[in-house]
Amino acid sequence: MAERMLQFVNHPQILPEKRDAAERRADFGEIYRGFAMSRAEEQASRCSQCGIPFCSVHCPLGNNIPDWLKLTAEDRLQEAYEMSSATNTFPEICGRICPQDRLCEGNCVIQKGFESVTIGAVERFITENAFEQGWVQPRLPDRELKVSVGVVGSGPAGLACAERLRARGYEVHVYERQDRVGGLLTYGIPSFKLEKHVVARRHKLLEEQGIIFHLSTPIGAGEGETSLDDLRTRHNAVFLGTGVYRSRSVDVPGADLNGVVDAIDFLTASNRRGYDEDPGEDAALHAKGRRVVVIGGGDTAMDCVRTSIRQGAEKVTCVYRRDRANMPGSRQEVYNAEEEGANFEWLAAPEEFLGEGTVEGVKVLKMRLGAPDATGRRSIEGTGQHSIIEGDLVIRALGFDPEDLPGQWQQPELAVTRWGTLTVPPGGFQTSLPGVFAGGDIVRGASLVVWAIKDGRDAADAIHLSLTETLALEAAE
Repeated sequence: MAERMLQFVNHPQILPEKRDAAERRADFGEIYRGFAMSRAEEQASRCSQCGIPFCSVHCPLGNNIPDWLKLTAEDRLQEAYEMSSATNTFPEICGRICPQDRLCEGNCVIQKGFESVTIGAVERFITENAFEQGWVQPRLPDRELKVSVGVVGSGPAGLACAERLRARGYEVHVYERQDRVGGLLTYGIPSFKLEKHVVARRHKLLEEQGIIFHLSTPIGAGEGETSLDDLRTRHNAVFLGTGVYRSRSVDVPGADLNGVVDAIDFLTASNRRGYDEDPGEDAALHAKGRRVVVIGGGDTAMDCVRTSIRQGAEKVTCVYRRDRANMPGSRQEVYNAEEEGANFEWLAAPEEFLGEGTVEGVKVLKMRLGAPDATGRRSIEGTGQHSIIEGDLVIRALGFDPEDLPGQWQQPELAVTRWGTLTVPPGGFQTSLPGVFAGGDIVRGASLVVWAIKDGRDAADAIHLSLTETLALEAAE
């Protein structure tokens, strides 16, 4: 027993093989190769099976990580998959795009010098192996309930909610304004992090489970749109998992110049078409041959940087107002971008976009770090020094805010917070409209996919409880 628990001493941490930077610059394929079985079992055996599993504590889904690592190490792979998928609706997605360095792996208790267990790579291996072996099957309900739920949005929150409700026997209809399922999984995250066939495979599985998808079906109050009132009439309950898609602006002179674009528009255009296709009418959103400047320091900014490189940009520079140590995005993403040829301008904030009609560059103010603020994060202040970064495509990647759902949907009684997110009670999911629930980014603001999955699952439980109580009351009457 003691020998097994000390495998992190006998086996060093080995990360999944990463494709050479020159090779991956030329395509949009995922950059990491999956573990072979022997490697996955070896790396899983490094888990010390500690008494308090901080990896699970810091996983939003509370995944039973030490348990499925132990099962993997013992070659009990089907059991490992069943345990992993019991708490996570989409382990094949989280294994690829979760920031493990900030969550499970970042809180591994293996002592310094031995490095954490490579939890994300093992999770990906477990699920991909399960698909290959035919172990991943739709969760069909034991009985059909003559009760229906409408889900608005097919991102991770909406899909997780739909899957959990359908497994209970509800008739579930998902309404998606785009022509493909996935939300930001499909249109926001580039294929070099999450290849689209992974999302399409899960979509097929959900259809086999009996979930009904209505694609190219926007919800709203405009012509040709389905109203929220219609959904409330058709269904016994409605879940809103619309996400947040309104890009934050940069309030500086020149922000309206041609060539200054939002990250979501740039990434959506790239993900919508085939990566080898001529950009056609999307030429203004294509980086080929251009000097690209990306404003921001989060994962979306890194997605824009690395997409621009693959599209054949002449030069790509990322401008961030703090330093590397204080950036919000994954450090691994920055490292990958640097390997691929990106440039970083740290401690720089845009003051003006330069040009006449079309952007030609960005004037930046050099910054320095000040004292920590109330959250403990270092504040920033200007130094008075300036520089100019040449660029004819500037991508604003400063995060996302909610769209004005009450206004767009003509639902003034749909309460929102001062940030524009939907109001739900603490620990609850029902909005100010009876029978209408919400979760994911539209409630918590732009966040991680894993939090959206958790909200979708928990909201499904809340909807089930509410409908069970309501229908029982109606039956009694």
